[in-house]
Amino acid sequence: MEDELMIGSETLWPGRFHGRLHIPTRQYARLVRDWVTSVGLKASVYGTHSMRRTKVTQIYKKTDNLRAVQLLLGHTKMDSTVR
Repeated sequence: MEDELMIGSETLWPGRFHGRLHIPTRQYARLVRDWVTSVGLKASVYGTHSMRRTKVTQIYKKTDNLRAVQLLLGHTKMDSTVR
């Protein structure tokens, strides 16, 4: 967090190259796989998309607010969120 590239950055992980504002999707997937493996979990069970769903599931369980979950996921149709 003290890296000079992080100061004033809106992204948590800026790209390695100065022209990129964020890391590529594949690099993020590699980071997630490495984190999951490092704590002794199976990388095939956890991925970037499952982590995205996990957080909103926790929010829904605590708030019971499906509309908030819809907004967080960026869904335009409530049917997608319900699924």
